[in-house]
Amino acid sequence: MNDVPDVNDVPDVNDVPAMNDVHASGGDSGILDEALERLHASGPERLGRLTNHGPMAVEALVRGGQARAVHRWLDYYRHKLEDMPGRVAPVTDATWREALGDPRRAADWIDHFSRALAERPWREVLAAWWPVLLPGIAGGSTHPVIRVGHAVRGLLAPGGETAPRLAELAHGLGYWAARHTALPPRAAVALPASAGALVALAAVEGIPVQDGPLPDRFAQLTSVPVWPGAPTTDPEAARDRLAELVAAAVHRYADHGHGEPIMLVHAATAPNAVLRALPALPRALWPASLDAAWAASAAVTAAYAPGDPAPPEEMRAAYGEAATSTFEEVFARAAAHGDDHTIKFADTALDVGDERARAAALRGVQLNPPAL
Repeated sequence: MNDVPDVNDVPDVNDVPAMNDVHASGGDSGILDEALERLHASGPERLGRLTNHGPMAVEALVRGGQARAVHRWLDYYRHKLEDMPGRVAPVTDATWREALGDPRRAADWIDHFSRALAERPWREVLAAWWPVLLPGIAGGSTHPVIRVGHAVRGLLAPGGETAPRLAELAHGLGYWAARHTALPPRAAVALPASAGALVALAAVEGIPVQDGPLPDRFAQLTSVPVWPGAPTTDPEAARDRLAELVAAAVHRYADHGHGEPIMLVHAATAPNAVLRALPALPRALWPASLDAAWAASAAVTAAYAPGDPAPPEEMRAAYGEAATSTFEEVFARAAAHGDDHTIKFADTALDVGDERARAAALRGVQLNPPAL
């Protein structure tokens, strides 16, 4: 890659406030590095299409103050891991375009990013490749961008630029490049400029047939509301709107998650991964990041969201518990539950940080089958 953006335009992480700092200092960084080293012999997928959620889940557990649960969780999860797939041919500056979006080349791409990160600062590598990878945010059911978001957050933590975390960024970027998939062209449906994220998500029409794997569902997309009402070129406004989108998707899960409890978490976790990456990216890339995150969240909503909210009686327990629980208690519930998607969604809800987000996280615990 050439034409790397000016590193002087990369903001310091301290210049960009997090949505919520409840768990900013939680966990044991040594345990995270140990866990990542255990995981890096494994490939990014299993059974040819299912994502390896291990690196994302362990980073969330450590960040959420549940470091003591990490190795026990990995002992449970290890039967789902497969070896790194075989290599085909090195990805080079001359051949990367033909390798983009080829899932057979996952190991080649991980090798490519490992070399790049050994030669250049990780923020330079991320900034150079972000505009290339962002249009393929739909690939791998949005899991690659989510993995990159967790990796970036780990690197941005105090003392976080360790070898295992740099390796994790290489794995995440490599997985994204291998699974790079653009959403199909869609007709734009205008919304009022004043429409908020909740209104925009509610305006997303479901696909005609909500059945089958995600690629088949995404192929049915023909339109998506335009949100925000007019594209923004202001980086700060883009970041604020992206934070609003994450909060809206988390809140909406509380009463619509029953439609497909596993897949609908990605309407929130995918844009939150983009939000987590912003502090490490040049501000000039923030508006495009908002547009891609909105497209991904809207696409997941169209593919899986039910037409009607859950009956109030089904949500009463979650809202009741949320009213009397701290986020530490809610996240501990998710950690004990053990399902990887439930852990990652609770982690995103923790970023949002309000009572309705706690209720949404508890709905995830209720709706998804426990793993432990």
